[in-house]
Amino acid sequence: MAKNIVDKIWNEHVVAQKKGHPAIFAIDLMMVHEVTSAQAFDVIRARGIDVYNRGKLLATVDHSIPTSQTRLQIVDDACRNQVETLRKNVEQFDVPFYDFGSGNQGIVHVIGPELGATQPGLTIVCGDSHTSTHGAFGALAFGVGTSEVGHVMASGCLLQRKPKTMKVEFKGQFQPGVFSKDAILKLISEIGVGGATGHVVEYCGEAVRAMSMEERMTVCNMSIECGARAGLISPDQTTFDYIKGKRFAPKSEDWQRAVDYWSSLASDSGAKYDQEIVIDVDQLKPMVTWGINPGQGVEIDQSLPVAGDFANGQVQGFERALDYTGLKAGAAIAGTPIEWAFVGSCTNGRIEDLRLVAEVLRGQKISEGVTMYIVPGSEEVREIAVKEGLDKVFKEAGADFRMPGCSMCLGMNDDKVPAGARCISSSNRNFMGRQGPGSITHLASPATVAASAIAGKIISGQQYFSN
Repeated sequence: MAKNIVDKIWNEHVVAQKKGHPAIFAIDLMMVHEVTSAQAFDVIRARGIDVYNRGKLLATVDHSIPTSQTRLQIVDDACRNQVETLRKNVEQFDVPFYDFGSGNQGIVHVIGPELGATQPGLTIVCGDSHTSTHGAFGALAFGVGTSEVGHVMASGCLLQRKPKTMKVEFKGQFQPGVFSKDAILKLISEIGVGGATGHVVEYCGEAVRAMSMEERMTVCNMSIECGARAGLISPDQTTFDYIKGKRFAPKSEDWQRAVDYWSSLASDSGAKYDQEIVIDVDQLKPMVTWGINPGQGVEIDQSLPVAGDFANGQVQGFERALDYTGLKAGAAIAGTPIEWAFVGSCTNGRIEDLRLVAEVLRGQKISEGVTMYIVPGSEEVREIAVKEGLDKVFKEAGADFRMPGCSMCLGMNDDKVPAGARCISSSNRNFMGRQGPGSITHLASPATVAASAIAGKIISGQQYFSN
């Protein structure tokens, strides 16, 4: 029987399955950071056991760290304690760790792929919901809770029930100035934040095959925002070319064997899914969120919805979103003034994202009254940006090019949007207070963020890519 990629990876990782019970499911790789690992290490220590296989772990610091040039001095007591605790734990248990100055410190979902640790067919977990990013490589990757982090450390396994599957086809070709971030925001706006609950989403179609690996990571990253357990893309030559030569990639004669195996993971023709959705991107415009969840988004030339667009049970949530964001029903999203702009995060903090931003900012000035942070996803990304002179473009435009970390994606570190201020952001969530207590967030692509920073209001960046 024809199988999809989820079926194939699932079947290869079931250690034991008793009818009516969750499967004992093997995990190949776990990413570890400072926020969700301390309790798990404590459990291992309290039980007097060792980490099951330290070669299956990869640790770094990202969430709560400062991204200023003086980041080595962590002023916040809670953040400093989290970082120091992780350093002690990885040293005690001899876990591979990428700290400041290692050349590879960065956001977990950025450094895994750039090191070549993320590979097709693997099962990958992390105490972070956006672990689905790694699915861009044809891996089954998902977030887990802190107790489950401990389970993987102790046994290399988790208890899991097989998820449902959803096929999302992005058909057509993007217009200039429209990107993968716009595609995934379009999907979420159509099916809602619960539209893929209980499913693993496989993305396919002409638009997906034309994407670079970094664009694919953006799509898979935001799978969780429509309720999916994970998102992935069947591996192809683009995948193999990206992995080849990286630190943890198979070498010599192992390489071709790996590629042969990875190629076999692609979904079979005629494979079945529990749901199938088609999104045509030919006429898609840049997307921007207007509300307080990623599903509340419109194309940039569209107006906000009105109460009559919603069922009775949804009107209250619509009105709550407008009350929080200070916007009016039926108003245009374009032209909304902003005070902050942020490019970074595990969604859009890679080198291709920074190159797009530089393309928009080159020769331009950020609007007076707008503060713009550009935060690379890793030390490697920052180094490449500096070598290419992107840092100079950012500085000349008036942006603050910072050190690697999660930064302003979430209000867990020094980088926060002030209460009442409005930020256009390339990150993944626009929840109430997500970027700081009382802050207002509009999600968009890096190009839209950069163009809006120049204008001082939300605008399309398509004019910068029309030639």
